[in-house]
Amino acid sequence: MITKDLHKFELESDFLPSRDQQNAIDILTKGLAEGESHQVLLGVTGSGKTFTMANIIKNFNKPTLVIAHNKTLAAQLCNEFRALFPKNRVEYFVSYYDYYQPEAYIPRTDTYIGKEIQINEEIDKLRNSATASLGERNDVIIVASVSCIYGLGAPEAYFKQSISIREGDELNRDDIIDKLVEIQYSRSEIDFKRSTFRAKGDRLEVFPAGAADKAIRIDFWGDEVEAISEFNPLTNQVIARLSHFLIFPATHYVIGHDDIASLLKKIKEDMLIQEEFFKNEGKLIEAQRIKERVNYDIEMIAQMGYCNGIENYSRYFDGRSQGEAPYTLLDYFPDDFLVFIDESHMTIPQIRGMYNGDFARKTNLVNYGFRLPAAYDNRPLKFFEFEQKIKQVISVSATPGDYELRKAKRVAEQIIRPTGLVDPEIMVRPTNGQIDDLLGEINKVVDKGGRVLITTLTIRMSEELTNYLKERKIKVEYMHNKIDTLERIEIINRLRRGDIDVIVGINLLREGLDIPEVMLVAILDADKEGFLRSRTSLIQTVGRASRNANSYVIMYADTVTKSMQEAITETNRRRKIQKDYNMLHNIIPKSIQKEIKNTLVISKKTKLEEDKLSVFEINKEIKDLYDKMNAATSTYDFEQAIIIRDRISYLRTLYNKKSRKPIN
Repeated sequence: MITKDLHKFELESDFLPSRDQQNAIDILTKGLAEGESHQVLLGVTGSGKTFTMANIIKNFNKPTLVIAHNKTLAAQLCNEFRALFPKNRVEYFVSYYDYYQPEAYIPRTDTYIGKEIQINEEIDKLRNSATASLGERNDVIIVASVSCIYGLGAPEAYFKQSISIREGDELNRDDIIDKLVEIQYSRSEIDFKRSTFRAKGDRLEVFPAGAADKAIRIDFWGDEVEAISEFNPLTNQVIARLSHFLIFPATHYVIGHDDIASLLKKIKEDMLIQEEFFKNEGKLIEAQRIKERVNYDIEMIAQMGYCNGIENYSRYFDGRSQGEAPYTLLDYFPDDFLVFIDESHMTIPQIRGMYNGDFARKTNLVNYGFRLPAAYDNRPLKFFEFEQKIKQVISVSATPGDYELRKAKRVAEQIIRPTGLVDPEIMVRPTNGQIDDLLGEINKVVDKGGRVLITTLTIRMSEELTNYLKERKIKVEYMHNKIDTLERIEIINRLRRGDIDVIVGINLLREGLDIPEVMLVAILDADKEGFLRSRTSLIQTVGRASRNANSYVIMYADTVTKSMQEAITETNRRRKIQKDYNMLHNIIPKSIQKEIKNTLVISKKTKLEEDKLSVFEINKEIKDLYDKMNAATSTYDFEQAIIIRDRISYLRTLYNKKSRKPIN
């Protein structure tokens, strides 16, 4: 039984909540105290939603999971929470793959694709640190992507297999070494790194799986633990003397069952059933395939305690029944934890859609003898299973969806921005002559030193409009989902610097583009009802102009659709609330001043230059980038790490085109 350290969340900030923030904090904190299961924080862009969330966490004082819909947003939130809670544990939990090619089979071409992965050791360390923190203390915030709903080893086995070391304990050094090997630590006297240990005489040193630059030294006097020290493995300098330490397993897939032989027997029985099924169906190749594969895996698990793809057998080791929900990060939390779903209008649909894609891929693997049916149970949660695992949740969005609003008993609005900035005025203009009208508006904005965002419905239209504007001497670029992250960030920075004045794009202009220099957002074909012109999408797009005091929005349309009207009505409502507040407090709105950061500088070459790169040069650049990415991750600069990861992914694709061998 693990005893957790009890700490309170301590929020450190030079600012106090504004009136709107404090109202939201009070409403939502009261709802949590009264046991409300679902609430909504409706907060506009720039209103300080993260600060409100932090105050609620401090008041509620329970372990908290914050779910974001992508790694970049999760990284931003993690850094913000670390700054607000420097004395508490703020952890980062996202997929640890830099490169991931899932196992798959394509019957049409009889192509089997083996799982190919490149694990980011730093992210793996942070994942281990996150689960270890939940086992050690209660003041933990974990900021996660939707990977938090994917299968993870059983928490009971993970925590049960941890090794508790206390000063004065009667423990045999060799017994601890055997236990370390059992939980997937390896002995390494020279290359001492994460998830390894070394032993000499009466001293045992362990580098925990969740540690970055601190290892543990255990000194024995006979069979008694004489001293426990935390030290720097690079300098060997002792950092602190400890009375107690917990060593958690090196992997989340720990075989915690005492009778491994019976579990392997059950796997073999299921293999024989599946083999017989294939034979009866006349599928002799599939029968031979499943027999060879499973027997090999059984032998590896029996000898090593592990095999590649062991997660596909997780149901056996977790003691789950067929079809039962997998264990996930959510199961590592105690029963009374708090969940925030950030940008819920995007995150919830993403959570809802994860299961079906995974199931479709596994179906071919099972039907053609590459995996046992038990592989189906290594999966993300179904949406109703996710709902069952969260007891108290606050959805956060400027445009919460119907699901969140329907489930919520309380909706706290955070409309007022402390900066006084008002939502932009919206104008509707006819499509007849829209391009000439838009060209005139662009020139007006550029003359004032402002920037323009234009959103279209198709890639073709964005490219054609970009070419048209370039012919008229407008400094413009287009941006859509075929442009990688690195290039998108560079385009945004060029816009902010004034190297270009206009960006034309599609739905990429909704979330995450907070550019204070933008004075005009133009929405073409605003009356074409659909996902890109829904109420939610329109409000999010309008929000891109909410960082500048002189901004406005033009919707080009021949009719005012229901979605347009709702977006205009809601924006006008928010404008009135903010303007009344500004008048009452004599606030003059000022555009946000935001530093243009020099994001990671990676040598970019033209396509011609990159075509001339040798496989050796590509491989060398990839290795250099891995070092930079690990350095960025170790300093918690996750945004920079993600940018590097995208560059590595591009180079890997280039390498594979030029080489027949898999990349190192």
